[in-house]
Amino acid sequence: MANTVSLVSAFLRLIDFAYKAESKTASLDALTKTPSFLNANEVKVLKLSMVGLGNYSRVTGYPAGDLVAAWETMKLAAERGRAFSLDRMDDEEMLGLALGNVIREWMRSYVAPEVDAYRFAKYATGAGNYVASGATLTKDTILPAIDAAKAALRADEVPMDGVKLYISDECAGFLEGSINRVIKNENGVDRRVFTLDGMEIIEVPQTRFYTKIDLNAGASSDAGGFIKNAATGKEINFMMIRPDAVLQPIKLNQVKYFSPDVNQTSDGHLWQYRLYHDAFVYENKVNGIYRHQKA
Repeated sequence: MANTVSLVSAFLRLIDFAYKAESKTASLDALTKTPSFLNANEVKVLKLSMVGLGNYSRVTGYPAGDLVAAWETMKLAAERGRAFSLDRMDDEEMLGLALGNVIREWMRSYVAPEVDAYRFAKYATGAGNYVASGATLTKDTILPAIDAAKAALRADEVPMDGVKLYISDECAGFLEGSINRVIKNENGVDRRVFTLDGMEIIEVPQTRFYTKIDLNAGASSDAGGFIKNAATGKEINFMMIRPDAVLQPIKLNQVKYFSPDVNQTSDGHLWQYRLYHDAFVYENKVNGIYRHQKA
């Protein structure tokens, strides 16, 4: 009888992670002035409103004008977290590959998309300019729609310098196809559009570009993240955002790690992550956001 020998398999020191784009709203962090939420879960921002000129009288002098000062309350509402545990032996038998990669890739693949989706939904809800009925765009209608959005912002006297154009991956393709270029003796052709009329273009995956989302409570170990709201959530075609119209504070963004020698609940590596944040649109600057959504 012939011997049965199980040949040893060789495992490469590589990890197969799913593709996932980085955060698309992170660029707004440095452009927004974040108030301090130290020792509080809400802050109040002074909101001023005044009245225009009136006729000066040589008898009674200056006409009185109303100066209204009100406090705009911004309260943090998104408090999220998760813990992961990896047994000491499991990590050893996986060649130690998981230990150095799991949280970094999890942050990129799950946390960044959720934060983007949360912020875009808040900004879409607070947008002062929008297409009420929505429309499915094509390469023939994308530029007119963007031009109409720019006209709406200008009509509200929104300064266009610094405005960012966030556009879905589908509509970004339409935009590339709508712009004609003359190609002369070129070995390579780059049809990507990085700026349009002075606006930086940021392509956003449609899977995180909705008008409303639901956050999963994550009550079980195999559930979590976010989904588009089934009742009223719409896919966004594009948004124009002036950075000083929004605020995206992060009070706590912390990863804690416990080695198996320190972990008192199991003989494993333990990660704990907590994120306490929110996103707001200033009430006096809602017109600095334009939303165009699908029908």
